[in-house]
Amino acid sequence: DWRAEDEELEEARRAFEAARAAGRPKGEREAAARRLGAAKETVARRDERAATLAKSIPGALYRAAGRGDEEREARALALLRERFPEWQARGYIPSRAIAPGDETSRLLRERGWTHWHHLFNPRQLLLAGAFICFLIEERDLTIIQKRALALVLARCLNFNSRLTRWVDNAANEKGADTFANQALNTLLVYVTRPWPRMATIVEQPPKVSRTFESHVQPGDARENVWDVDIWVTDPPYADAVNYHELSEFFLPWYEQIWKLLFPGWDSDSRRALAIKGADADFRRNMVASYCNLAAHMPDDGVQVVMFTHQDAGVWADLALILWSAGLRVTAAWTIATETESALKEGNYVQGTVLMVLRRQTSDETVFLDEIVPEVEAEVKRQLDSMLRLDDREAPNFSDADYQLAAYAAALRVLTACRAIEDVDAAGLLARGGRGAGRNPMERVIADAVRTASDFLVPRGLPADLWRTLGPDEKLYLKGLEVEGRGEFRAGVYQEFARGFGVRDYRALVRTGKANETRLRTATEFGRRELGGSAFGAGLVRRALYAVRRTAEDRGDAGDGLRWLRAELPDYWPRRAALAAVLRYLAARRADHWREDAAAARVLAGAVENDHV
Repeated sequence: DWRAEDEELEEARRAFEAARAAGRPKGEREAAARRLGAAKETVARRDERAATLAKSIPGALYRAAGRGDEEREARALALLRERFPEWQARGYIPSRAIAPGDETSRLLRERGWTHWHHLFNPRQLLLAGAFICFLIEERDLTIIQKRALALVLARCLNFNSRLTRWVDNAANEKGADTFANQALNTLLVYVTRPWPRMATIVEQPPKVSRTFESHVQPGDARENVWDVDIWVTDPPYADAVNYHELSEFFLPWYEQIWKLLFPGWDSDSRRALAIKGADADFRRNMVASYCNLAAHMPDDGVQVVMFTHQDAGVWADLALILWSAGLRVTAAWTIATETESALKEGNYVQGTVLMVLRRQTSDETVFLDEIVPEVEAEVKRQLDSMLRLDDREAPNFSDADYQLAAYAAALRVLTACRAIEDVDAAGLLARGGRGAGRNPMERVIADAVRTASDFLVPRGLPADLWRTLGPDEKLYLKGLEVEGRGEFRAGVYQEFARGFGVRDYRALVRTGKANETRLRTATEFGRRELGGSAFGAGLVRRALYAVRRTAEDRGDAGDGLRWLRAELPDYWPRRAALAAVLRYLAARRADHWREDAAAARVLAGAVENDHV
């Protein structure tokens, strides 16, 4: 409360001046001075924070909620109560109950919300209801204007609910949308926008794409009857995102709007028709969809499939689905799709693979083992083409994106033939949902990811040395490279572990928090993992321990060098490899590596100049 802080400062100043003027005892004068000093410090810190905030948003005033704010919120609640029964009866405010589901059940479990209007506070309900009332009842608007405003309504709901979170920090005063991460996340603190703050959302011009002819119709891909040259699909990523449930956040608000503006449309999410990864018929329904789309395109037609997932089993299922549908992958590319969204933070891949599909024309039948070397060569070709285009100083692709490309490259080989002797497609499809029966293609795709991991040698390490290192050592050194680029997502290390075949990497990590994950430095390792595991007995761990001893001796490499001679098997034949690892560690530039990097630099020189 800023007013209370100002009053305390004035009272402390008067008390101090009175004590000094009255000649009070020294102890009382000192107590009054301490009180005045504390009050001044409190106000100074407050003013400093306010100045920082004011710079980010000119003209902004920050204060605690007062009586006027409480009166305005009470007024909003009173206005809503006057209108709520009538508006709900007319459909301006939804009355639909929240149906249980994988995503929606959390609303009841975490907050006790049972109906969709519970996801909005009184002010938000008042604004949304008034918007729909205006949209439906305003007679001066044309049907085209009303349809445009109907689209704006969804944006208003998305940016003004109890699920709208603050992002970055308070200085930026920025609110994300409800579906910033494609989930119904309940919050303790959320953003509420008054109508003036909604203006930028309402008045944002729509992105218009002009075509000669267009037709929009929701429908089932398995029952499509339209013939087109190019199909572009974004299929369900197994059970990663429950789109059919998330759509119900918007649909209850549109019951009356559809009847007025889009006759024939309905506000049902059609959950029963959704193809879900947990369903027994997931694979068969996906095959039926793509078979039907392929049947409604010409012989020279193409399909473009957008896909993102980090699980080899999911990609193996996709390969089975496309192959069984008579389609083959002819081209694939990874593009950055989350560079400007909230998904740039957190444990997510930031790219999407675009695969171009054509009809299967091959009559070749092969064995799965025969495909393995072809997959390896295709993965290397794909990654090499991406690396040639990528900017080393400002990379466009993360390592997770390169691994996505490896998945797609494997699919290009797996779907190139008519039949694979080792794969019983009919049997796998008959077994039901995803994961119901292990897909033998999964092993080939997992090998493709390992090939990608081995192919992406960290900058500064010799390729021949990289090939001799163990999986844990590769994960650690590769992790240091991405850490140096400011990458601290835990998901990156999860992908590395999967790619290198490391089951447990927790001992290598200092902290595993999302967006804060980093590896231990040489000093932070101490004696952990030394000599026990495969990593502990390897070249990298021994180099790290020698660096720690050198850092403890304030840059004197003598003790570290003697320890390496005594403890590293085959020290002399492996001296060049050891020096390369130490030079790589010495190149770390992060603040938490400063002392250890300096010690590694000194120790590398000592190893390189060592002699009998």
